[in-house]
Amino acid sequence: MLYGAHLPVIDFGEGVPALPELKAYAREAEQLGYETLTVNDHLVFTRPWLDGPTALAAVLGETERIKLGTSVALPVVRGPVSLAKSLGAIDLLSGGRLTIGVGPGSSARDYAAVGIDFDERWKRLDEAIEVIRALFRGEDPPSGRFYRVDGLKLEPGPVQSGGPPIWIGSWGSEAGLRRVVRLGDGWLASGYNTNPATFATAWADLRKQLAAAGRPTEGFPNGIATMWTFVSDDKSAAHHLLRDVLAPMLKRDPDDLEPLLTIGSPEDCAERLSAYASAGAQRVFIWPLTNPVRQLSTFMERVAPLVR
Repeated sequence: MLYGAHLPVIDFGEGVPALPELKAYAREAEQLGYETLTVNDHLVFTRPWLDGPTALAAVLGETERIKLGTSVALPVVRGPVSLAKSLGAIDLLSGGRLTIGVGPGSSARDYAAVGIDFDERWKRLDEAIEVIRALFRGEDPPSGRFYRVDGLKLEPGPVQSGGPPIWIGSWGSEAGLRRVVRLGDGWLASGYNTNPATFATAWADLRKQLAAAGRPTEGFPNGIATMWTFVSDDKSAAHHLLRDVLAPMLKRDPDDLEPLLTIGSPEDCAERLSAYASAGAQRVFIWPLTNPVRQLSTFMERVAPLVR
């Protein structure tokens, strides 16, 4: 199993990380051997949230090898042209290290902030992905119901030929998996909206659909994003973060969240990840809830070696 690390862009009570802290986090992730440094996206949230693409761009100079990603970015909320422009620049400036994860987002507040009907998010997402791909390829974007950008060229374009790979975020629904087959170069699941059994079922279904569509199944990538993480033998500290911080933020029952996430002892965390590995998960993107730099090393030193 491969591991990625979310940039710590949310204030969980310690303040939004300053630039030196974000840079230290990026350097540590690369030195420890994390595969990807990734960032999530919201305009408004229940807690202070540093702008994701801006944060990712701010730490580019601290890394040389680690892949970069969004998990996920919101092309409908930000607009496909604007997002293609900013992410194309990140791919260019990083030397072609970017993978783009996209999704509609789950917050109606983001849509209200930009005056877009939340109920249109899925139809708009399909069109937005097609616009982004066309811009990256130097083609004329198709004119659809929502986006008409005939003749627009993205200059300068990304480094990667045809543009960065685009992975589709889906919690594993039938419609979401069909979208992955139709439009995606990879699949991103959500750490707090799946479990090993449902992931295994969705992954098997996705591979069947890929084969039926004439797409190769071998090498098709997947990942589990937003894997909230706190590795510690201190049960009371883990209990506090789960019940008093994370569960209220997500509006979820902490008893439902606990078996899904890497929060707890190294052994418990490794057991959960081993179950995901057995279910076919190829990579997991952890998101430390506190002491992010220290948690990066704790995870690699105490959890990763135990994962089967």
